[in-house]
Amino acid sequence: MSLPDFAIEAEGLFKTYPATKTMPPKEALRGVDLKVARGSIFGLLGPNGAGKSTFINILAGVTLKSAGTVRIWGRDIDKQSRDARAAIGVVPQELAVDVFFTPRESLEVQAGFYGVPKAERRTDALLAALGLTDKANAYVRALSGGMKRRLMVAKAMVHAPPVLILDEPTAGVDVELRRQLWEYVTELNRQGVTIVLTTHYLEEAEALCDTIAIVNHGQVVTCQPTQALLRTLDSRTMVITPAQPLTAAPALGRFTGKLNKDGRLTIDFKTAETDVETVLAAVREAGVGIQDLAIREPALEDVFLALTYGADETIA
Repeated sequence: MSLPDFAIEAEGLFKTYPATKTMPPKEALRGVDLKVARGSIFGLLGPNGAGKSTFINILAGVTLKSAGTVRIWGRDIDKQSRDARAAIGVVPQELAVDVFFTPRESLEVQAGFYGVPKAERRTDALLAALGLTDKANAYVRALSGGMKRRLMVAKAMVHAPPVLILDEPTAGVDVELRRQLWEYVTELNRQGVTIVLTTHYLEEAEALCDTIAIVNHGQVVTCQPTQALLRTLDSRTMVITPAQPLTAAPALGRFTGKLNKDGRLTIDFKTAETDVETVLAAVREAGVGIQDLAIREPALEDVFLALTYGADETIA
């Protein structure tokens, strides 16, 4: 069987939770169409309650969809459910580990659940790759939160799935452990594993992901290559270090300058309406000498806020 073009394909995906005595029906997913290219690092972003976890739970078989089709590694989750589940490893948000096992025992048991023959198990290799060799025989309850999270990544990889889903994998993890985790994940990706990542650390998504989808209110707001997504926000910020200290922001005609506490002058402008030289001309006209100059491009956080919280304000 040839390799699929897409690691995950969702078409017309709906999920509605039924009403309860105290709550009306909730539509968590509303017609999600999403394709994750094989071999990519794919970011799935959105505010709390946007539908990210519901989408992941459907992929993992934990939640039943209400309508639509989903294929994982070319396998329909309804018609080839066993093969589809075997094609993914999922690291959930919540820490889910058996505290009375050792890390080695946890991985051996998990491999057994997937039917991995003993001769083909990679327990020691996974422990080493995730920096858990020296804790291999300690009880899991003695591990730190960061180590438990790394153990969960190892558990998700015991059956060598071609798709790895990471749901907030670095929540509560310190900077050094986060760096180690991303080194391992990027190495997996170089080996051909498709990574799907949800995170609230937007700088991580911007640095790591080839493609990013943003979901809000159960719908896909946008899905684009990361750099193309960053270019959709038509705003730039000019940051000027004045040659002589300023006591107040100067009058700049149709532009508005802001004098920061560090003495630098910032000017926001839209590239569709003006160019850098026009902004500089206004600065020179105001008699401001320039010691240093930088143009700040929009960050993923800016785009995210504009497409989610900004959209909510427009609707309101």
